[in-house]
Amino acid sequence: MSVFKNVIVYRIEPAWSQTLTEAEEGLGKQRFVPCGPSQEKSAGWVPPRGEEHGPLVESIGGQWLAEYMVESKTLPASVVRRKVEERAAQIEATTGRKPGKKEKKELKEDITRELLPMAFTRHARIAVWLDATGRRLVVNSSNQARADEVVTALVKSLDGFAVAALHTQMEPAAAMAGWLASQEAPAGFSIDRDCELRSTDESKSVVRYAKHALDIDEVRQHIADGKRPTRLAMTWDSRVSFELTEGLQLRKVVFLDGVFEGGGGGNAKEDGFDADAAIATGELGRLVPDLLDALGGESAIGTLESARPRETAKTAESPAAHGATATAAEIENAPF
Repeated sequence: MSVFKNVIVYRIEPAWSQTLTEAEEGLGKQRFVPCGPSQEKSAGWVPPRGEEHGPLVESIGGQWLAEYMVESKTLPASVVRRKVEERAAQIEATTGRKPGKKEKKELKEDITRELLPMAFTRHARIAVWLDATGRRLVVNSSNQARADEVVTALVKSLDGFAVAALHTQMEPAAAMAGWLASQEAPAGFSIDRDCELRSTDESKSVVRYAKHALDIDEVRQHIADGKRPTRLAMTWDSRVSFELTEGLQLRKVVFLDGVFEGGGGGNAKEDGFDADAAIATGELGRLVPDLLDALGGESAIGTLESARPRETAKTAESPAAHGATATAAEIENAPF
């Protein structure tokens, strides 16, 4: 398991409660199996410690850690397109007719199946942290769609499991604008040297600052003109640096010098796994509540609904959307 480099946080449904053994059994029903020769994608749970037959859930200091694996095969679109055109030309030459859209689509599907055994294979490992005490789920991803895929897999694996996106009193974009305009970061945080500002009008203009001082009149003028911060680099307690996004995600998370001293240096090897996991979850376990406080705290609107098996399916929203609930009902027809 790698140290968390990106953070998407969900609130865990209060009613969910399972033992470690029950969670292990649940994840075991979706254990990762590599793609077959003609299979485009496979996904499932793998041992977070990296041991071939190790447990799928590790408990470190009461914090549960898991890891989700996605294997996908990629074919260059140009190669598939060329093969389709060659096959279509052969049909036209032998029959005198030009294949239509439907037939070309079928040709593309056939050629894709033929080429898949030779396709490039990609692997993505997504670390997952279940904080039962804080009732938070943390997914190590910067991709909201991928994080929602992991959530769906958890809902399928863990009986009664449900989550909601966090909802704060202040929108992150509004809070970041205030911090930049006043040059006063919230208590415990400092503003670093990277940000992105985006116009809300039809122009959709974007201004980016990289490794640049942000306490300048130009930045304040952009905000006064109506540009909204979409991301802002910050540091918490001189221990963790990150970029806060308008969607309440933490990206480019870096644990600063000294944080991992004596803890294994951030390597997910057997001799350092427990220490690194304990340090990472301990730091993030304090950072996230402080950040939520800086945004005015969680809003009552974000209170979770109870999971009801016959409830109409809902699509899990991003943290920016605030307040979605993912339950077992919504994954009956999940794609995997």
